[in-house]
Amino acid sequence: MKCINTVDAVGHVLCHDITRIVKDVVKDTAFRKGHVVTEEDIPVLLSLGKDHLYVWEKNENMLHEDEAAQILYEVCRNDYMHPTPVKEGKIELVADCDGLFRVDVDRLDAVNEIEEIMIATRHTNTAVRKGDRLLGTRVIPLVIAKEKMEQVKTTAGSEPLVSLTPFKAMKAGIVTTGSEVYHGRIKDTFTPVVIDKLSGYGIEVLEHRVCDDDQPKITNTILELKEKGVDLILCTGGMSVDPDDKTPGAIKHTGANIVSYGAPVLPGAMFLLGYFEDGTPVMGLPGCVMYAKATVFDLVLPRVAAGIPVTRKELAHMGNGGLCLGCKTCHYPSCGFGKGV
Repeated sequence: MKCINTVDAVGHVLCHDITRIVKDVVKDTAFRKGHVVTEEDIPVLLSLGKDHLYVWEKNENMLHEDEAAQILYEVCRNDYMHPTPVKEGKIELVADCDGLFRVDVDRLDAVNEIEEIMIATRHTNTAVRKGDRLLGTRVIPLVIAKEKMEQVKTTAGSEPLVSLTPFKAMKAGIVTTGSEVYHGRIKDTFTPVVIDKLSGYGIEVLEHRVCDDDQPKITNTILELKEKGVDLILCTGGMSVDPDDKTPGAIKHTGANIVSYGAPVLPGAMFLLGYFEDGTPVMGLPGCVMYAKATVFDLVLPRVAAGIPVTRKELAHMGNGGLCLGCKTCHYPSCGFGKGV
């Protein structure tokens, strides 16, 4: 830091805020710490009584915070997102569409372990809407060594640290199982909940079938919906281990590859996920989806809506953060449920 004549300050970086005060009219910051002085700024600074300024000395081996923020933006940026203008050394990324936001957490951690660097993001595997903020970047000091920013680029690698995958236009088929619904003994209150959740991702229900607790019939119904070309098949009811619950076996008999029957998530432990050979997902939804605000279905659906296959390993990782606390007033998704994944 050094003190120089204001008239000689063009291109230098201010080390402190400069306040403008007009009695009974205004008091604000005319120039913020980190501002790069321009030719047009000189008359304004002089009018504020600033004949001298404290600035950072120019050094070809150092970068201004705005330049450094641009590099951090470059290692993050990807399709379907745009940056905000750099301000006070900070750049944010904003979603250009509805979709699934994902973060390469290991590489993000490695970058953030570099001293004086920070990139703060939303949780990975978060459903976002157009206009949502995705992340913010900046360096801690006003100026930073070029060498350190080269280290950032090397650590981040050639692929962006984050991605945003747009939700796909999908058509779903729903199979409601259970003799109580099939015979009209009770009203089907499960299907409307599922339809509502699907609509939140632009997924249209092409066909809805109701089946008795008959394994071959449920299997054939699933296969019939598959033949109709639906992009997603959902089975509701009959997902426990009771003798009358035929849905898990029926799904297995369709020939779909079962990723997992069971998930380390509460509510939602009896969830089943499988994929047909062509990639069409089929799910068995436990009864909790009908009455609980947030379940395993809410964690998996955004990934399916984005066309991203869910693996057994990913389901296993949902145990970290997979316990819903059952708050009296539910604030999902603005809570910790599912945020460990």
